[in-house]
Amino acid sequence: MHIESTRFGTIELSDDAVLEFRDGLIGLPGKRWALIAQSDDTPFYWLHSVDDPSLALPVTSPWLFFPDYEARVADDDAAALELDGPEEASIFCVVRAASRLEDFTVNLLAPVVIHAAKRLGRQVINEAGGYSVRAPLFAEVELQQVEPASPGVPVAAWAG
Repeated sequence: MHIESTRFGTIELSDDAVLEFRDGLIGLPGKRWALIAQSDDTPFYWLHSVDDPSLALPVTSPWLFFPDYEARVADDDAAALELDGPEEASIFCVVRAASRLEDFTVNLLAPVVIHAAKRLGRQVINEAGGYSVRAPLFAEVELQQVEPASPGVPVAAWAG
């Protein structure tokens, strides 16, 4: 399958890289998304809509920037994702980019949880509490300190 991204041009997606968000993402249309990366050594990915070529959200693993981050998924959300345990969940948080690095923020309150084996995703409200939708991304670490990690989810394409 191919999508014409307004951000990356033509992207080839394998069927196993398409993630279904049965309830969509908060405030956005579409139910099919894919994880896109610009390189294999980046801490940032794009959650790109398969259905709308203009929709792509920057995401990252919260633990790369907040080592003590705690995510608790409600039983209803875990059931909707068909999760049998926390080890099956990959968690990403949406990043809000800005012109200056120090102004980047991340939504720690409503992470995106993905069950890679089932190719299901869902944006949830973190039951751990105490987190913000606009936490300063570089409050605890600087960009140079961040070590990229495997996303735990099939990356649909390496755009570049």
